[in-house]
Amino acid sequence: MSDADALMWSIEKDPQLRSTIVWVSILDRTPDRERFERVMERATRVVPRLRQRVLGHPYSIAPPRWEVDPNFDLDYHLRWMKVIGAGTEREVFDLAAPIAMQGFDRARPLWEMTVVEGLEGDRAAIIGKVHHAITDGVGGVRLQMEMLDLERQPATEKPMPPAPEPEPVTERRRIVDAMNYEAGRQAGRLRDLVHSAATSAGKLVSDPIGVIDESLQTAASLGRLVAPVTEPLSPLMRDRSLSVHFDTIAIPLDELKAPSRVVAGRLNDAFVAGVAGGLRRYHAEHGVEVDALRMTMPINVRTEANARTAGNAFVPARFAVPVGIVDPLQRMDAIRKLVAHQRAEPALALTDSVAALLNRLPTTATTAVFGSMLKGIDFITSNVPGAPVPVYVAGAKVQAQVALAPMTGSAANVTLLSHEATCHIGINVDPAAVTDPALFTACLRESFVEICKVG
Repeated sequence: MSDADALMWSIEKDPQLRSTIVWVSILDRTPDRERFERVMERATRVVPRLRQRVLGHPYSIAPPRWEVDPNFDLDYHLRWMKVIGAGTEREVFDLAAPIAMQGFDRARPLWEMTVVEGLEGDRAAIIGKVHHAITDGVGGVRLQMEMLDLERQPATEKPMPPAPEPEPVTERRRIVDAMNYEAGRQAGRLRDLVHSAATSAGKLVSDPIGVIDESLQTAASLGRLVAPVTEPLSPLMRDRSLSVHFDTIAIPLDELKAPSRVVAGRLNDAFVAGVAGGLRRYHAEHGVEVDALRMTMPINVRTEANARTAGNAFVPARFAVPVGIVDPLQRMDAIRKLVAHQRAEPALALTDSVAALLNRLPTTATTAVFGSMLKGIDFITSNVPGAPVPVYVAGAKVQAQVALAPMTGSAANVTLLSHEATCHIGINVDPAAVTDPALFTACLRESFVEICKVG
């Protein structure tokens, strides 16, 4: 595992920090069962993480390792069921909630998929569940493309590669591999240090004041990156539990893009401004005024080199968002400037080193440090680009895709996943913090209507 993936794995010692990613795909029909099973069998052979389990190293010499599960059973990971009731999408999201709350079997690969039949209009749904240690949202969408087709009935099926063979590994071999891994990592750090020192030495001669100023800025940025935030800013959404409540909002992509262009911003600026406005409305409905709330926003650092790989490639930026700005245009412009500042934080380049340092601590200590960084967060937002064209799974067209990302100690996670020409906004709230989830969703919907009118 990388250090970032290992952190996702280890901090679950505190169940409030679980990092389970759930998604719901709405299909226009039930996928062909035999064909879908072949699709998933192939996916587990093409995407190694789907067939691997996590095994820890003795004495914590190095992060846990991925190994092919010798007892891999596709039938365990792939389930089928019929919806009970009228077959509404609301019922599907209610089904997804307890699935999300159940922990993974740590002796098996960290994913599950449930096909739900019997939706109204002869439709179906897929509830997917994957551990964040396998991948982040952007990587998950790209891995999911291995399961999808661009036609309902492709002329030929994708070739089936051979199944990976489990490799029996002794404890001695694991220790040796861990030592080799650690030696290679330290050698890489030494090369980086030598290169950095040489570069800094040259700069120190030509611009000594600039080097000192840059070092001070980086140190201050690093302090902001790891600073504890134990108390939420919201006076309303303070309680926490292990429960979830799911909901969704759909907005035409062009309608949400248009207002961002007014402030020379991005889609994400309009999205975050819409969420912030919804939070202000929700507090106001409860008679509470709030000026700012603390948000975590993952910044994607995935490059071309790791574009098609599993694992996590993001940096969690934490900052206060001015939700109290009533004017949607002013709020969006303020958020645009804040996000641009966060993307330029010098400490972002040091997150791998910070993760490596935290992994050296006992799991209890690592979990406590992360808890101090995350449990004072009010809400999380994430923006993930999805498929821009129609896609199919085993003969069924994907009509909508909704990502329901983990709260990891916050009161709510609101994630935008685009699909074709629509932004599907997944809403995951802790009902102990958000005691009226229906009102929360209504406030978000009203805020997005207001944002879209700006464009």
